[in-house]
Amino acid sequence: MSDVARIKVGVLGATGFIGAPYREEIRAVQDAKILGLNARRQNLLEEAAQLDGAELISVSQDEIIQHPDINFVIIATPDVYHYDAVLACAKAGKHILCEKPVGMNVQEATEMWEVYRSQPQLTHFVPFWTRYFGIFKKLKEIVDQGILGEVRGFVYRWHNPRPANMPLTWRDDAKLSAAGSIADVGSHAYDTVCWLLRDEAVRVMAHADTITPSKADLGAINLGQAIELGAQEHSQADRRKGSTPDYASVSCQFAKGTVGTFVLSHATYFRKGLCPELELHGTEASVGINRVTGDVLLGRPDALPELIDNIPDEGVGNRFEQYVFPVLRAALDGDELPEYPNLETGWKVQQFTDAALKSAQKGVAVDLG
Repeated sequence: MSDVARIKVGVLGATGFIGAPYREEIRAVQDAKILGLNARRQNLLEEAAQLDGAELISVSQDEIIQHPDINFVIIATPDVYHYDAVLACAKAGKHILCEKPVGMNVQEATEMWEVYRSQPQLTHFVPFWTRYFGIFKKLKEIVDQGILGEVRGFVYRWHNPRPANMPLTWRDDAKLSAAGSIADVGSHAYDTVCWLLRDEAVRVMAHADTITPSKADLGAINLGQAIELGAQEHSQADRRKGSTPDYASVSCQFAKGTVGTFVLSHATYFRKGLCPELELHGTEASVGINRVTGDVLLGRPDALPELIDNIPDEGVGNRFEQYVFPVLRAALDGDELPEYPNLETGWKVQQFTDAALKSAQKGVAVDLG
């Protein structure tokens, strides 16, 4: 890191499951410095500030946002706090990265997008990281080359099983989380399909439920701590079911006629890697990718599927150096911005997650938009 950093960062939710690895990546970037940190617990903030060399720590989001030297704010807090933070950042003239889902509902997402759209000099990255994984880049090449013909259907299985004894976190609380697994993993899955097909859903029909039995309620713990505690036994006292869905099946119709289904789960017993995570079925061929095994399978009419590639899951590297900060540097230099997922993307995804949750609650098909 240089002595004079161009990118001066404040992190809201700095010590959580998302904020901590983000900070580690930023510390490795030459022209970036973390100046301010926000989190709920003072002791964790003090430890984080020592690692980052941050000059300001606060349990108040606003104190970080209003710091005169900070020009880029990361919003990595529970969903319910995004709206106020984004509007405050816009008013203070800050570039942002806002975690997905961007709001608690589409009304919030609309206002957030509109306030940043009115300030085109500000960047607003929304981290839909799936599109940056090697196996998905390969899938994008296959689609764009026309190997599949017209894509007419898809099946997307996103299973992220949690330990059986994992305690509750804010993601299990409908007062803090927009839509449980629909918003958590479903937002990534939906964005990926939209990005691959350059299309958006117009109608959804969903079933969703909380299928995991009651869990221990150990108070305000983050996801990393909860996963570690999942290896332990907990008292039967103070147990309750989460109030957000941890399983959903969402059938969709897209604007260009493609149909498909998302199967989304955080439940322990929906395990991944047994079959393709994502299948795309076209008029000429089908393709399936398995992120766990790395296999890319191509299926043609009247032929067995063929293994055409194997791309191990090596992550996406330093996400800030490779994807976020190039956008911010271009903005700071007054250059043309590369294509990137932003609050408009987040607003479109929120339309999907809201519609899916509404469909599951009412038991009817719901139109988007």
